[in-house]
Parts: sequence; structure tokens; C-alpha cells
Amino acid sequence: MPTMNMLQAINNALDIAMAEDEKVICFGEDVGIFGGVFRATSHLQEKYGKARCFNTPLVEQGIIGFANGLAAQGSVPVAEIQFADYIFPAFDQIVNETAKYRYRSGDLFNVGGLTIRTPYGGGISGGLYHSQSPEAYFTHTPGIKVVVPRNPYQAKGLLLASIRDPDPVLFLEPKRLYRASVGEVPEEDYQLQIGEADIIKEGSDITLVGWGAQMEVIEKAVELAEAQGIACEVIDLRSLLPWDADTVAESVLKTGRLVVSHEAPLTGGFAGEIAATIQERCFLYLESPIKRVTGLDTPFPLVLEKEYFPDHLKIFEAIRESVNF
Repeated sequence: MPTMNMLQAINNALDIAMAEDEKVICFGEDVGIFGGVFRATSHLQEKYGKARCFNTPLVEQGIIGFANGLAAQGSVPVAEIQFADYIFPAFDQIVNETAKYRYRSGDLFNVGGLTIRTPYGGGISGGLYHSQSPEAYFTHTPGIKVVVPRNPYQAKGLLLASIRDPDPVLFLEPKRLYRASVGEVPEEDYQLQIGEADIIKEGSDITLVGWGAQMEVIEKAVELAEAQGIACEVIDLRSLLPWDADTVAESVLKTGRLVVSHEAPLTGGFAGEIAATIQERCFLYLESPIKRVTGLDTPFPLVLEKEYFPDHLKIFEAIRESVNF
């Protein structure tokens, strides 16, 4: 089985999807010959031609408006927003058009073939305009799916599943793992189920939940906790809309404790949705308050990035406080 980094896995998934279905089209800022700022679409234009892999103007609202039109007439567009921080000019198109197209037409028309790829998150010294994690804005929007892989194997399987899904998908790629995360990835075509969490590790004392790049941080915290005899259960959600509440609830019914961690700011972050749902479903089984370990309620800082980050030490401290409550 070949070894790939996350970028290579994404490129491989796009290659497979484009080879299988001529209706699959990739476009965005600099995605053509240049291969995008991270090279995720390298060599796709020379392989499939300029009609199926091409550059767009630097207009995010236009990229997604164009993608909605293509999807509505039967194409399978994979639109790239160069950084998730720049998805906000396209917010109206995604929330008011992409997500509602099927519903408002009574299913006469839909844009279900649309996948929006975008790199998100910090850890690359990108400052406030290249480090944000905007997933929670979109989880408030019925009609789209939100998917976040944590490693190359997931990136390929979830991206292929997203491209073929009957609903539009926002596919958030943790950019600091693009080249840092390396693993075995099957060469053949495969898909992973959207909406199904992955139990990375089983344990009896506390449940830890996260997604994307934060899973690596959680696993470091777990090493510290287990050195002190705390048995941790670790769950990677993989998709936030829909999210696998059943798997998380089943785990918390067993452990009685929950820590949720994400890079985005605390207020309005998706951890709040998880905490509210689990509190409703597991209240009488909880041994301690649900804890959230997140970014701060400030713009993402450049110089103080390490202080901002919900690192393994902050998560370890939350584990200890929960277990010793």
C-alpha cells in the first residue's frame, strides 16, 4: 500500500473522480497549471484539459455562484476556496443558494453534485486571515454537509464520498497537516461514510471528541493522561453536519465524562452543540460538567499563536479536572 501525505491523497481522490465521471470539474484560484497555492490540484489540468480544471477570477462569491449554476444543470463541480478565511464573500451563495436550492424548488432542481474544498485552521503562522476555523457558521445551515478529515486515508475516502454524495458538501481540509500527516492510502477507489464517527481508542474513564487537525493534539494529551492511569476513549467525528451523536452519547453513557476540543473560538463553537446534545441525552450519567477546550474569543493572533491554541497541555488539564471533579 503506498504512503501519501494529505495533499497527495486529495489529489489522488480528485484524479479518480475525474477519470470516472467526465462531469466532474475542478476550479478555483490558481488551481490550473499552478495546482493551487498548496498544489492539491497539481497535474489535473494537463491530464484532463482546461475545460475540466481551470483558474477562476479572485472572486469567491463568483466561484460558488458559478458552481451552483454548473451543479444545477447536472455537472459535478469541485470548487476550491483558497483559504477558508476567504469563504465569507461566498457565504450568501452557500447559505442562501447552495443549501436551499433543492428545498425551494420542491426538489425539481438541486445542486447536490457540488463539493466545496477549502483549507482551514491554524498552525502555519498565518495570522488572522489564514488561520480561521469557520465550521460552526455552516453547521447552522440545513441543506449542506460539513466534512473534516484528520489524515490522508480519511481525506481520500471522505472526499470521494463527498463528490458522489447527493447533497452539497463543504469539505474542510486541515492545512497544517497537508504535508505533516503521512500514512498508508490504498491506490484503489474507496469511500468512507459521511456522518459516521471513528472511535480511535476505547477507554472507560473519559470521552474525548474532536475533528481534523485537533485529533493529533488530543492524542498527545491522552498519552499524558494514560501515564497517570486515566483510560481515555477518543472519538473523531469526521463530519459535523450530520454529526454522529449516537456514537458520542453511547461513549459518554459508559465513561460519564466528556471533553470536546476545537481550534475555533469558544463562543458559538460546535463544541457547544455537542455539549448541549450530550447533556440532554446523558444527564443522569454525567460524573462531571462537560468541558470545552477551544481557541480564544479573539481574532487569531500571529505572535501569540501558541498561547491561542488549544494544545495538548490544556486538554490534559481539562481531563484531570474532569476526572477529579
